[in-house]
Amino acid sequence: MKELQFWKMAGSGNDFIVMDNRGGEVPEKEMSRLVSRICRRRESVGADGVIFVVPSQRFDFGWRFFNADGGEAEMCGNGSRCVARFAYLNGIAGAEMTFETLAGEVSAVVMGRVVKVKIPRPGGLRQDIALSLDQGLVSADFINTGVPHAVVQVDDLESHPVIEQGRAIRYHAQFAPDGTNADFIKVQGPHLIGMRTYERGVEDETLACGTGAIASALTAAARGLVASPVEVKTRGGETLIIHFDGQGPDFQEVWLEGGTSIIYRGRLHEEALI
Repeated sequence: MKELQFWKMAGSGNDFIVMDNRGGEVPEKEMSRLVSRICRRRESVGADGVIFVVPSQRFDFGWRFFNADGGEAEMCGNGSRCVARFAYLNGIAGAEMTFETLAGEVSAVVMGRVVKVKIPRPGGLRQDIALSLDQGLVSADFINTGVPHAVVQVDDLESHPVIEQGRAIRYHAQFAPDGTNADFIKVQGPHLIGMRTYERGVEDETLACGTGAIASALTAAARGLVASPVEVKTRGGETLIIHFDGQGPDFQEVWLEGGTSIIYRGRLHEEALI
């Protein structure tokens, strides 16, 4: 495979490798293997995931999103904000755009480094799911915000065993066979939530999660604990803003807003794939 051009971008604590693949430089059958190699930290570029911009017959463009383990995911909130800015800066779309994901169409508005995205309508809200874990019995709420999320309210975010409990929830039989992301939240005010996330596909705690921030805000809103707009403070210290209509279970007009950063642009050498 010849050298590939890419951008390294970050969105509120999540980092991504973004490639314009509209010309098919990376064949579909090679995507998963490429992702699992170049997402390795210290040995390659390193990232939480890879985004391939691909053609779309209906919208400005489409995307293929892969988590760091090489598994394809339907949706990624912070990744969708990064790819929108990438598309705008590369002349693929205007400042207001719509693009195609496996979860459905996503609308985006680029406002400099700040990007807002409107996600497909969330669904599948379930409350008070009793989970028997090695650490004890845990109660979780569940919602699909493009990808599945189980949300647990905790008393102390700093000391909570996010990795151990998150891994147990991620693979729990209640969410088989696909598994789930696990979010741990502390409601800190009528418009403020603290959040930590164990991400499926990354298989570790990440500094942020856009779809997790949405899930945290919506499940808390369904309990009457918060109202739109909700600021979600992530583990990395960044704040994501969630806008929505409704109090559940039928949430509508759900938008995710936050900052993005261009880390660098580069060419991927074939030795990064070894």
